[in-house]
Amino acid sequence: MSQQGERVKVAVLDDYQGVALTLADWSALHGRAEVTVFRDHLADQEAVVARLRPFDVLCVMRERTPLPRAVVERLDRLRLIVSTGPRNASIDVAAADARGIVVRHTGSAEAGAMELTWALILAAIRHIPAEAAAMRDGGWQHTIGGDLKGRTLGVIGLGKIGAAMARVAIAFEMQVLAWSPNLTPERAEAAGARYATKEALLAGSDIVTLHLVLSDRSRGVIGAGDLARMKPGAWIVNTSRGPLIDEAALIEALRSRRIAGAALDVYDVEPLPAGHALRTLPNVVLAPHIGFVTENAYRVFYRDTVGAVVAWLDGRDG
Repeated sequence: MSQQGERVKVAVLDDYQGVALTLADWSALHGRAEVTVFRDHLADQEAVVARLRPFDVLCVMRERTPLPRAVVERLDRLRLIVSTGPRNASIDVAAADARGIVVRHTGSAEAGAMELTWALILAAIRHIPAEAAAMRDGGWQHTIGGDLKGRTLGVIGLGKIGAAMARVAIAFEMQVLAWSPNLTPERAEAAGARYATKEALLAGSDIVTLHLVLSDRSRGVIGAGDLARMKPGAWIVNTSRGPLIDEAALIEALRSRRIAGAALDVYDVEPLPAGHALRTLPNVVLAPHIGFVTENAYRVFYRDTVGAVVAWLDGRDG
């Protein structure tokens, strides 16, 4: 805990939009804790350690600031980590446990990622970013959009989000193929999809969308050979985690027009560096990892964050 006589020091990290203190009631901490909000992101590990050393509690936003062992072991005052969302693979929980640091998670609102995925798909096939930019420059109708009706959506990962993607695709009168390492034909059929091998899904889909949890097994699940199997006119969409796709192979496929394009919300390195190749390619629709960034989700995140800190202060947790 903090030094005797001192209030507990709480750091809220990576509040990009500056809304942490307005989307939840933090009054339960008044007089008990000193809350500091950081809106900027630090990528350098030494800078992260220097910033966070004075704090007893860290409130982290998803995986924006990783807390590996090399960081956790140098934060001598740290006693509680509260992460938004139900899981956070970027926290070394074993290192925290070894130091007696409590790690807690918040609830979430699950619709945002699925809704953003469809927003990216529609923006991509209807060329909305290009048309919007042209209109701002005085132009009018430069492209011809694609259709969803009658096309095939390939869903890689048929969990909650993937199954929701399938339901919307059916409403658009699309065909749905699905694959994941443990998916069965029966589970696919129950979600309104048809089971396919990964190879058949890639070859037969007009849009391929990824909805897998990142793990050692799923990392690089889409590589150069997989991209080569896709239709030349197909799009690949990733709103899950950047490393699911071999980034170098994807950039080459986009540059060579081996596929029509990509719609992305996630990247190997985040924030995406300013000079990154993906920012320069005309056949890419980009979003800055905002699938989970909705008002409802943030209200749940910060409400539960406050609750977790209060429970810890009251001795009801940890």
